Amino acid sequence: MNAPSVDSPPRPQHRTAARSAGVLALCSVLLLTLVAARWSPLISADGDISATTHRWAVEESGVTQAFRILTDWVWDPWTMRLLCAVVVVWLLVRLAARWTALWLALAVTLGTLFQQALKALVDRPRPVWPDPVDSAHYAAFPSGHAMTATVVCGLFLWLLRRHGVGRAVWRTAVTVAVVSVVGVGLTRVWLGVHWPSDVVGGWLLGATVVALAVWTHEHRQPRTRPDSAS
Repeated sequence: MNAPSVDSPPRPQHRTAARSAGVLALCSVLLLTLVAARWSPLISADGDISATTHRWAVEESGVTQAFRILTDWVWDPWTMRLLCAVVVVWLLVRLAARWTALWLALAVTLGTLFQQALKALVDRPRPVWPDPVDSAHYAAFPSGHAMTATVVCGLFLWLLRRHGVGRAVWRTAVTVAVVSVVGVGLTRVWLGVHWPSDVVGGWLLGATVVALAVWTHEHRQPRTRPDSAS
């Protein structure tokens, strides 16, 4: 049996995507509200966890150096965006999937713009340490690393699933995606440049963007398959 095209007629999944987007958006708004209001239990938990992980980061310099390499090169947002650009080109050149290529590029771009707007709006200070092991710029909430990794990995997994890849490829992709999304969040807290709730916010908002993007693709995809037109 041939694998279905990336731009084959969509299955009735847009309702599931819409519901998921609604739930994730609600959770994101709730966390955003608690962060903006500086809810005492959340701030206290952020401080306790961050202080503990920072102490470990200072003591375990080898692990800290490895985490810096991972977060600055492997899981850096620009690395993720470059990977996205490669997939966009692959969709255009190998599959002639113009609609899906445009959709992917727009989803990642709009997700980045939304993330930057939230950072400016919330303007949450990053953790400050007398003996920092790393540094970062701009506001803390949400974590750009965590949100970008969630958006890119989530969209890639959906594309692979839609394209009908084999079981081994799918399991490998899921493993890599989970390790990347969870791993980059943990490195940001370990390196002392984000509060834990910044990372959770990045994960929730990234997942919301993925759900909205999937809903858009399923609901708005042209039925005439323009991607295959000459």
